[in-house]
Amino acid sequence: MNNPMTVMPLHSADFWRTTARQIAVAALVWALASTILYFLAPGIETFGRLLLFSECSGTSIVIIFIMLRRLRWFRSNTTLIDWVVTGAIAIPTGFMVGHFIAFLILDEPMRMLQPGHYSLVPVLFTVLVATCALYYFAMQERLAKEAAVRSEALLLAAESQLRMLRAQLEPHMLFNTLANLRSLLKEDPPQAEVMIDRLIVYLRSALAASRSESTTLAGEFAQLRAYLDIMSIRMGARLTYRLELPANLETTPIPPMLLQPLVENAIKHGIEPKVGAGSIDVIARGVDAGIEIVVNDSGLGLPPDSGSDGQPVGTGGSYGLVHVRERLQAVYGAKASMQIRPRSPNGVSVTIAIPK
Repeated sequence: MNNPMTVMPLHSADFWRTTARQIAVAALVWALASTILYFLAPGIETFGRLLLFSECSGTSIVIIFIMLRRLRWFRSNTTLIDWVVTGAIAIPTGFMVGHFIAFLILDEPMRMLQPGHYSLVPVLFTVLVATCALYYFAMQERLAKEAAVRSEALLLAAESQLRMLRAQLEPHMLFNTLANLRSLLKEDPPQAEVMIDRLIVYLRSALAASRSESTTLAGEFAQLRAYLDIMSIRMGARLTYRLELPANLETTPIPPMLLQPLVENAIKHGIEPKVGAGSIDVIARGVDAGIEIVVNDSGLGLPPDSGSDGQPVGTGGSYGLVHVRERLQAVYGAKASMQIRPRSPNGVSVTIAIPK
């Protein structure tokens, strides 16, 4: 949930939704507070007038508080003194502005304090409630910042793992391809030329992905096509593949190299060990919640004792699959998921769900 003090652009819809939600919650809190005050101090005011003054003052305090926390000095300082200064400005200013608005609504002369000893009761009660609200907002902001730090740390760890994964995937794939290319140069020079072309495309896209924190589905599928072209030349008739990407999803941003570990895992653990031919399908489709990307293979399938990552329990699982799951959680949070299921009669299906 968005924190009320999270700094968002004024023109963003999230800012106005968050602000409206906070004002609505504040209105409920001040309605409850005025009700409690009405019963604790009977005769101080009619309930209607008490409710009006509480709502106007309380809402004004919250609005001024939100505005102050958006100022550069306030949002960059979160010490106790900074919060005290925020409250010292927001509470009396909001109290006076709220009363001014209430007197305008009632079409009465401006009177901040009624004579008599009981006139301080609503003032003190407003300060008490506003101080409690200030403390609540301070704790919310602190928790939100701690969550943001944790999220950033997870994202940095995921990107660090991505660099490690690239260091493992690319040399392994490159060395095997070069070894295969050496034999093709003697046995089938035209096919060797095709492999060189595919290798250039693959390395160019991999280099571009290594320099960016985000790519598009079109770019990711182009890299997959180059990779699968190379693998199909190496494996011959044993590997066929199909890539399906609707035109309206081509520009969708995703983390780079999110899908290749799934495809490489399908080849390494499913197609290569299998006797005979196999196939891999990578299909992207739009759903109500966002996008689903399915990687299907017709390989050996899951071992009987496989865990949620598709690898035998106790082996530590596939680093690539574990890494994909962790990157999804770091980038998209709990709304993203990866599910691994067996296919009939054989093979594995991996489904990635990415939220809008």
